[in-house]
Amino acid sequence: MTRPESESATENSPPAAPADAHGLTDVVARLRRVLRASIRADYPWESLPMAQVELLQSLAESAPARVGDLAARLRLAPSTVSGLISQMITAGLVKRGTDPHDRRVAVVALSEAGALQLGEWNAAHQRRITRALADLEPAERAAIGGALPALSRLVERLAAQRDEAEA
Repeated sequence: MTRPESESATENSPPAAPADAHGLTDVVARLRRVLRASIRADYPWESLPMAQVELLQSLAESAPARVGDLAARLRLAPSTVSGLISQMITAGLVKRGTDPHDRRVAVVALSEAGALQLGEWNAAHQRRITRALADLEPAERAAIGGALPALSRLVERLAAQRDEAEA
């Protein structure tokens, strides 16, 4: 029994060539650098380090959170996260509380000010990317949109590989 050509081509396709991996790594790294730099042109809080932005984003996804859990999610040392949290409490971006299931455990969450600043930061990113996408050809925008599901699966696979390596 023969398989349809598209099915056998998928099963027999070679893994991505190193050049593809190199090209993707290069583009993602450059995109990340330019996003970090360009946001400063559109958003006024120049002194907020990316580590604090990433901590705010993590808390927006899942809070309240224990320091150890945040450290694991962000791949940072607990002492580093603890220091960031202390700075961010002083700045009013996060608030400390107790775990509702175990009152002996401290947790942190976004404060109203932290949620507002993160929202403004995200909106500035959206504006910046929207303007850049508008300058592209329709076919280029479609290609980027079409690539998003595959890129999302790639992120999930890389995270799974990382988790497998740590187990």
